[in-house]
Amino acid sequence: MLRAAFLVTALLSLAACDSRINPLNWFGGDREQRITVDPDALGTGAIVDGRILAAEITQLAVEQTTSGAIVRATGVTPAQGYFNAELVLVEATETLLAYEFRVVPPLGSGAAGLQTISVGAELTVGELAGIRTITVIAQNNRRSVGRR
Repeated sequence: MLRAAFLVTALLSLAACDSRINPLNWFGGDREQRITVDPDALGTGAIVDGRILAAEITQLAVEQTTSGAIVRATGVTPAQGYFNAELVLVEATETLLAYEFRVVPPLGSGAAGLQTISVGAELTVGELAGIRTITVIAQNNRRSVGRR
């Protein structure tokens, strides 16, 4: 009897490892897609706040918190001095959240060399309900994470 209970417990534990029940499996690793965004072709629905898209996103992760999750993105800019970075929500459907990684360019020409910037957005459990994919868009690429 004890052996059967142990076997059932072990099987259920292993089955939950790769399921949605396991909170560590909420979102998987990120996937990159190379794109080119023409800022002049964004149209009238574009966010007009004086910021531009970061050049490229190098990392994207969704980290679980007690109240929901934090979307954390790391991007690079072509020069030093970019500031006021933010993930701006541009699309929200029942299963998708899409953000743009926006930054303010330096006031002058900016120092030579790449700059790495990290930014995050907090999501509540209610905002995450039904969301299967989170995408962050930059000038030259986009990264997405999906629920397992």
